[in-house]
Amino acid sequence: MKILITGLWICAVTIASCYGAVTFGGGIFSKKTEPYLEGLQYQKLAPINIPMIADGKVQGYVIAVLVFTADAKLMHTLPVPPNAFVVDEAFRQIYGDPALDFRKLAKYDITKRLAEVRAKVNERLGGDVVKDVLVDEINFVAKREVRS
Repeated sequence: MKILITGLWICAVTIASCYGAVTFGGGIFSKKTEPYLEGLQYQKLAPINIPMIADGKVQGYVIAVLVFTADAKLMHTLPVPPNAFVVDEAFRQIYGDPALDFRKLAKYDITKRLAEVRAKVNERLGGDVVKDVLVDEINFVAKREVRS
């Protein structure tokens, strides 16, 4: 009889301890999920091919791969993603810049140009969406080096 009562006592203590661990210790064993932090979102754009024209002829192409960071919260609320605006503005800025002449190489203020791209895109989008525009790659390919 003592063995039977001892066995029941052990079962009751085990069940009570399991119940207590599940009920009161649930926070200890569960995975802690951190809230999603809305911050900056990184977007890499497809390569842009910009023809460089001088003396009425195509001299070559600037091939640029740009990256921009944008406010993630605003990105999700925009009806149109800003990618097309960044590509369009970068194309306009580089294509229309008279100071950029690859026949006479000189130092080029790319920081100023990228700041202008950012400012124009934000102006077109009507808010401070794009935080920074970065260059991932930029190359110039002369027309004689282009294979058809």
